[in-house]
Amino acid sequence: MSAAIDSAPTPMMAQYIEIKAANPDCLLFYRMGDFYELFFDDAEDASRALGITLTKRGKHLGEDIPMCGVPVHAADDYLQKLIALGYRIAVCEQLEDPAEARKRGSKSVVRRDVVRLVTPGTITEEALLDPGQGNHLVTLTRIGGKGKAGEFALAWTDLSTGIFKLAASEGHRIEADLAAIEPSELVVADPLYRDETFAGVFRRFGKRARPEPQALFDAATAPDRIATFFGVATLDGFGDFSRAELSAAAALIAYLGKTQLAARPALRRPERRLAGASMEIDPATRASLELTRSVQGKRQGSLLGVIDRTRSGVGGRLLASRLSNPLTDPVEIAVRQASLAHFIEDPDLRRDVRAALARMPDIERALSRLALERGGPRDLLAIRSGLQGAASIGERLGADLPVELAHCHAALSDLPAALRTALETMLGDEAPLLKRDGGFVRQGAIGELDEARTLREDARRFVAALQGRLAEETGIRALKIKHNNVLGFFIEVNETHGKALMAGDGAGHFIHRQTLASAMRFTTGELAELQERIVNAGADALRIELETFDRLSAAIVAQAGRLQAAAAALGAIDVAASLAELAVSEDWARPRVDDSLSFRVEGGRHPVVEAALAAAQGASFVANDCDLSPPGAASEAGAIWLVTGPNMGGKSTFLRQNALIAILAQIGAYVPARSAHIGIVDRLFSRVGASDELAEGRSTFMVEMVETAAILNQSSERALVILDEIGRGTATYDGLSIAFAAVEHLHEVNRCRSLFATHFHEMTALSERLARLSNVTMRVKEWRGDVVFLHEVGPGAADRSYGIQVAKLAGLPKSVISRAKAVLAELERTDQGERRGTFLDDLPLFSAAVKREMPNGKPHADAPDPVAEALGAIDPDRLSPREALEALYELKAVSRRAAED
Repeated sequence: MSAAIDSAPTPMMAQYIEIKAANPDCLLFYRMGDFYELFFDDAEDASRALGITLTKRGKHLGEDIPMCGVPVHAADDYLQKLIALGYRIAVCEQLEDPAEARKRGSKSVVRRDVVRLVTPGTITEEALLDPGQGNHLVTLTRIGGKGKAGEFALAWTDLSTGIFKLAASEGHRIEADLAAIEPSELVVADPLYRDETFAGVFRRFGKRARPEPQALFDAATAPDRIATFFGVATLDGFGDFSRAELSAAAALIAYLGKTQLAARPALRRPERRLAGASMEIDPATRASLELTRSVQGKRQGSLLGVIDRTRSGVGGRLLASRLSNPLTDPVEIAVRQASLAHFIEDPDLRRDVRAALARMPDIERALSRLALERGGPRDLLAIRSGLQGAASIGERLGADLPVELAHCHAALSDLPAALRTALETMLGDEAPLLKRDGGFVRQGAIGELDEARTLREDARRFVAALQGRLAEETGIRALKIKHNNVLGFFIEVNETHGKALMAGDGAGHFIHRQTLASAMRFTTGELAELQERIVNAGADALRIELETFDRLSAAIVAQAGRLQAAAAALGAIDVAASLAELAVSEDWARPRVDDSLSFRVEGGRHPVVEAALAAAQGASFVANDCDLSPPGAASEAGAIWLVTGPNMGGKSTFLRQNALIAILAQIGAYVPARSAHIGIVDRLFSRVGASDELAEGRSTFMVEMVETAAILNQSSERALVILDEIGRGTATYDGLSIAFAAVEHLHEVNRCRSLFATHFHEMTALSERLARLSNVTMRVKEWRGDVVFLHEVGPGAADRSYGIQVAKLAGLPKSVISRAKAVLAELERTDQGERRGTFLDDLPLFSAAVKREMPNGKPHADAPDPVAEALGAIDPDRLSPREALEALYELKAVSRRAAED
């Protein structure tokens, strides 16, 4: 019996176990007073992840129960760390006051339940989010087929802003589409998640990718589920969506319902992204070009980090989205360019608008928190300030605007004036973080609230006034109103006056409460009422403020559509003004973008490298031209530039800068060049640099070949292809053969605009038989045995790679440099190529000079060279012919002795 009792959990632990069983894949944050506690395996996982102390609390089944906890007031910091590691958290709150639980019995447990699941893609807390970066939750589905066959679709939202988008996809494009969205969390239909074809894709997301039952993605019921969520009878007014798109959208709504429970997010109506509407950029190209983050995974050093001069969170997020999805419609691009031009031509407007935007709160995220019932008084203030600022910016824009800015002006002019008036009337100038703290309603806005506040804050004055009036009415000047914890407020007089009050001689209806040795205590109906009002004043004041908060929140959420439209308009204005500021300050040019196959850049520069040079050295960037346009009017294909030149000469920078210029041009920005004419690029491929994927079982060369295969299989006339050092990861003849064949394929089959950098100088001969291929080289200058890199691109072909000079600059030992020079000289003399083993057999392993540097087989780079020393001691100007001949014999002898040593 005793063992059975010991094994039975306490009521509190039984409640915990029950709630945990309903949320097995989450860490359960179990509210106990001012702490969220975690038990059992959750406690062990959290203590390791957060670096907090693991303790214990009681026993279960004879074992100690591990426990750790985090303070409620600091929970956001801990949530941020856990979310970053991919954990999901179930937040379990106390749903009643502990006093209510005690009324049910001494062993009754406070009623608790999970109020929200916190996952990487569903966070909305300001402290957990980057203001300039979206936080996307993505659902992915496939209808019919296996592997890469079938109908694919994605749906995604940023719960913190309410965007809701859909896109059809294809099996071979899934990874590229996901890379463009950059999901914080990916939800996949279970059969698709377990398909080995995509195992590598999902593995890269780690814990951020999770399977959900196929029922969540049921296409048959999807239209009804979406219609129910948006409160409409039919989806006809939403647009024409495929079954797969509807399946993904319904799954997204269902997953939000699963994680947000009773809260309903303020999602916009789903917007469909049309196929081909944006430039396709595969994940390898995004990483190579460092569009939104550097190779170290940081924003600093990326293209986005250099061009982002936005002043608001909504503007920063929009710029990042546009950079990830460059347009392919020249008309839309021209619309964006016109907005930039408007701000460039009016610097005063640009300055004023940017200053106003810097003061703007994040309307989108404040609205989302209020809709999810996670908002606070500061979110109300944010909406009020946003409405005021938006109206001011709308007025400053004025009239006679280009198309995009005119639409923005219309959205800002449509803001609800009544809502703004209500917020201005009701809210004070400052507010606490939490609504439970009160104090955010303006003084004078609500009479009942003012009275409660006055009573709460000036209780002493009210009591003193009543005391004075009673003393005057009774004529008892010694009458006092006092307070203790037993009686509350009471009237105290001496025994003589007390007997008179009991006899009814005094004014009013005095009720006897207590008799002491020298005093008597009374109360009156008025004092009892005042006491009740004072005691309840704080609660009444908070109740009125909370009711006001709920009323204002409901009014804001009711205007969600107009507020979201205004926020989008502010984002577009911010992006246009910031890119205009960038163009002016960095001397960027407006590119001509059309439907041709042109690609002509004059004086192009790499924006990231140029910014780094200016910041670190104050040096200027060497600009270069690039022309990949069709060579003749009748040609229907772009040109190929075969780029040769030395290591460190700037080939990779030149290749990348032209790809970045194409991207910048197609997001509607100006570009770092004197001028540019860009025919629309529908797909961008970049194979620059070396990397491996050891976890996938791929060597560096295998990764290179897989990426090259994707380029050769997918690019067409409108593509831009950037290739660097194809074939260098294998034997020379193999690599050269692959590079030759790849260039021929690009020229004859893909017929795309391309930059192909190589150290295989033999490939320059291709220009004689490939009409659209031209040889260009990175120019260098040799000076006193060293090489000077000019970083200039010019026509022609390099005959050397200057690798040994670069190795010398890198600090390789002198012995290695000397040996390399000897081997290179022999290679060039014999021209043996892959048969270099033949002549190396005859070449001494180390020359005499090198041997002298390596006594006992250990190199000494600073060992003296006796021949060099003897030669240095000779002054040719002072030698007679005979002395010169004798010196020559002596040098020969020194050399022979050194060789023998």
